[in-house]
Amino acid sequence: MGTPRVNWKGHIKVGEVTCPVGLYTAVSASDRISFNILNRQTGNRVRREFIDSETGDTVEHDEQVKGYETGNGRYVMLEPEEIAAAIPESDKVLAIEAFIPCDEIDILYLDKPYYIAPQENGADVFALLRDGMREAKVAAIASTVLFRRLRTLLIRPHGDGLIGTTLNYDYEVRPADEAFNDISAVKIDKEMLDLAAHIIGTKEGSYDASGFDDRYEDALAALVKAKLEGKTFKKPKVPKASKPSDLLQALRDSAAGKKAATPLKSANTNASRKPAAKGSKKTAEPRSTKRKSA
Repeated sequence: MGTPRVNWKGHIKVGEVTCPVGLYTAVSASDRISFNILNRQTGNRVRREFIDSETGDTVEHDEQVKGYETGNGRYVMLEPEEIAAAIPESDKVLAIEAFIPCDEIDILYLDKPYYIAPQENGADVFALLRDGMREAKVAAIASTVLFRRLRTLLIRPHGDGLIGTTLNYDYEVRPADEAFNDISAVKIDKEMLDLAAHIIGTKEGSYDASGFDDRYEDALAALVKAKLEGKTFKKPKVPKASKPSDLLQALRDSAAGKKAATPLKSANTNASRKPAAKGSKKTAEPRSTKRKSA
């Protein structure tokens, strides 16, 4: 593979110490299966048009403008140059504001991770920051304008480099009460708790990300492959939820069928699917969801 593209270049700054760094995408959805919208009658792709909701006329790109609804169908119209003027100017500096314990941030606030690596003549300062944070078992909180938006990042040592994870703002994280308010109080008897603890003990293992597949992507790939080959797609069986009246027996059956603990691994065997080479006359197959080796 070639050298990855730098998404952002700037400096990490701690006090008067600065280090040139680059941010690289750590998570990408580019390998996911994607679809085009077609005309069922002709098989041709369709194109999207913006239509005026009142007149029904097509609105060309030059006539489209962003608007914020104030209520009752009224909008504040915002021109592109007005929005651009409101965006904070980037000084290309990841200014570290504090060092905190690594586990202090609630995972709800974690957004998107980026690899951080040193750029020209920054290796020494970068290594000092990375190893110092690792020795002290701390993470750093920093902020900068990233992709035209002021973002806060949690920076942690990771292998030979750093990981910078953008953080959600407080207003973006919805209170748990909204989801948990309707959960009714249930009293679980001791036998059930003991059986549950026993089953959990037999299932102890370790997490290996490479052992898990995106079942949705695998199902889409299998569906596309079946259509290409003129076969009927067999929908996977969906497990049924345990009924409250059967829960104790289900726990007993699960406990009786215990197996030796093994690392958490997927038994999926879809690794044989591969994309057709460009220019090949063979019928293309759906992309594999397996991670490419570096």
